[in-house]
Amino acid sequence: MLVHELSVQVSPELDHHDRLDRYLAEYLTELSRSRLQKLIEQGCVQVNELVCDNKKTLIKTGDRLIVTIPELQPLAIQAQEIALNILYEDEHLLVIDKPVGLVVHPAPGHEDGTLVNALLAHCPNLSGINGVQRPGIVHRLDKDTSGAIVVAKTDLAHQHLQAQIQAKTAKREYLGIINGAPKTSSGTIDAPIGRHPIDRKKMTVITDDRSRARAAVTHWQVLERLGNYTLMKFDLETGRTHQIRVHAAHIGHAIAGDPLYGKTLKHTTGQALHAWKLTFVHPVSGEMIESTAPPPASFEKLLTRLRQQI
Repeated sequence: MLVHELSVQVSPELDHHDRLDRYLAEYLTELSRSRLQKLIEQGCVQVNELVCDNKKTLIKTGDRLIVTIPELQPLAIQAQEIALNILYEDEHLLVIDKPVGLVVHPAPGHEDGTLVNALLAHCPNLSGINGVQRPGIVHRLDKDTSGAIVVAKTDLAHQHLQAQIQAKTAKREYLGIINGAPKTSSGTIDAPIGRHPIDRKKMTVITDDRSRARAAVTHWQVLERLGNYTLMKFDLETGRTHQIRVHAAHIGHAIAGDPLYGKTLKHTTGQALHAWKLTFVHPVSGEMIESTAPPPASFEKLLTRLRQQI
C-alpha cells in the first residue's frame, strides 16, 4: 500500500548534469536528503520509467523522475509512566506544560520516553486523527522548547482545535530571550520558511523560490532590555517548523542558547524559548480557555543573571 507517488519533470533551467539525490532534495523539500537516498537504495525511484538505485546517477533536462513513498510502518508505542504537569483537563482535551528535553512524539532516535508515551499512560483513548505515531497531537513544540501544548482526547476536539489554529483564532504566545537589542519596540516578521538547501536539519527563510517555502508570520514585542540581550514576546500567526528560531536569526537576533541557529550559552540547556500562553475556544462548551505555563527555572535563572550584569 502506498501513501502517494511524486512525479518530477527535470526543469529546462538545469544547465548541467546534477546528482539524482541532490536534485530531488532541492525540489521535494518535504523529504530530507537522507530519506530520499534511502528511497533510492530501496528501488523506490524511477528515472524515465526505469528503477534507479544509485543516488549518484546524473540526471539531465527532460528526465522524468518518479518517487514512490511506501507507507510508514506504525510504531508499537508503549504507555510509559512519565510525570505530566497538567494545566487544564476535561473529557475532551488537556493542556500540558512540556518541560525542556521532552520530545513530543516518537521518531527515529526517540522511540520512547516521549510526551505521547506519557499521554497513553495517562489517558489511553486519544484522538486518532494524526495516526498511531501522534495520537492526540494537535501542534508540537521542539524538544528544547518548554511550555503549553494542547492535546485532543476526541476526534471532534482535534478537528475543532486544528481549525482554530489554521484560522488563526487560537492564540499562541511565547517568551524568548534574544541576542542583541532591536531598534524598535515591536514588529512583524513576514518571511517564508523552507528546508535549508544544504543542512537538512535546519529550516531557513527562502525568498528566491517561493515554491520551496511556506508562508510564515511572527509578531514580536520587546518586554525588557537586558544589555546585550532582550526579553521578547512572540505571537505566532503561522506554525512552521522552528519558526520563531528561524525568524529571530533571520533578523540578526537569534534566540539565546540556540545551538542550531545561534550559539550555546554557559549554564543554559537549549534555546531560551518558552510557550508561555495558549488561548482557544473550547470545542464543546464554547468557553474561552486560557492556559499559562510559568517559565522553567532555567529560563528564570538566565533572566536573573542577565539582569545582574546590566
